[in-house]
Amino acid sequence: MKRIAVFTSGGDAPGMNACIRAVVRGAVYHGVEIFGIRRGYSGMINGDIFQMTSHSVSNIVQRGGTILKSARSREFMTSEGRKRAYDQLMNHGIEGLVAIGGNGTFTGALKFFEEFQIPTVGAPGTIDNDLYGTDNTIGYDTAVNTALEAIDKIRDTADSHDRIFFIEVMGRDSGYIAIQSGIAGGAEMVMVPEVLTPISEVVETLKQGWSRSKSSSIIVVAEGDEEGNAAEVAEKIRSQVGVDVDMRVTTLGHIQRGGIPTAYDRILASRLGLGALEGLLNGEKNVMAGIVNNELVYTPFVDTIKLPKPISEDLLRMVKILSV
Repeated sequence: MKRIAVFTSGGDAPGMNACIRAVVRGAVYHGVEIFGIRRGYSGMINGDIFQMTSHSVSNIVQRGGTILKSARSREFMTSEGRKRAYDQLMNHGIEGLVAIGGNGTFTGALKFFEEFQIPTVGAPGTIDNDLYGTDNTIGYDTAVNTALEAIDKIRDTADSHDRIFFIEVMGRDSGYIAIQSGIAGGAEMVMVPEVLTPISEVVETLKQGWSRSKSSSIIVVAEGDEEGNAAEVAEKIRSQVGVDVDMRVTTLGHIQRGGIPTAYDRILASRLGLGALEGLLNGEKNVMAGIVNNELVYTPFVDTIKLPKPISEDLLRMVKILSV
């Protein structure tokens, strides 16, 4: 390959810029022309493609977000949209792609190859850490630390006012942020989509705490929990314990997506970016670069998209034990 392109797609994640930097500088090192595509598949369709150099990625390793921007493209879901994207790549002589994103990004890349044989190697960029084939995804560690900082601060005010706080973190289909930030933040309970936690169980945990003169509690709720979001969970619990209990709800929202990436995320993103690039140059296609047991591995997009990544039972058990 003589010309390849890199793009970011889907939700942004801290560390994406470090990944872009590794792809670009790796390409320069290997003597390959490297292009950037702005706004993901949308930019690919619209021809928002430009050549990059080593200087293009100077002073970005510490920045959150993505210098290439991101977008979700409905047009790319159509055969006409993918044909336009292919034509734009051919106009620039691009032979392969490095895609930084998640399930939706890799699903699009797989469909694109089926129709036009453009090979893609992915780098897992999502704060949710929900991709099979890697122990951690780019941005996850930073998001956990952002959530943890908020939990620590909320605990101060919860303790001062003898309140129960329900803190909602991101995770529509994955409870990884909730479980890690909950354990690190000393939460009394964590509610995640992967495991049904009945409201009755939460109420019982709170009552046990009150019996031990526990005056404040933190419940971390992943947004996709089966019992509902944090506000819905709080309302259900209020109906069972009475209106006299002082409760508050805090939704952290998109604050978890932004911010300066941690050292771990910068290093992980650099490894995965270089791994994706070199995999592409070595003939890999339709795979995601990941780190499993500290080793670089390539997992087929089909597996990454379809196979679940369950939360460790040990972590769930740990929350219950440590809340005693």
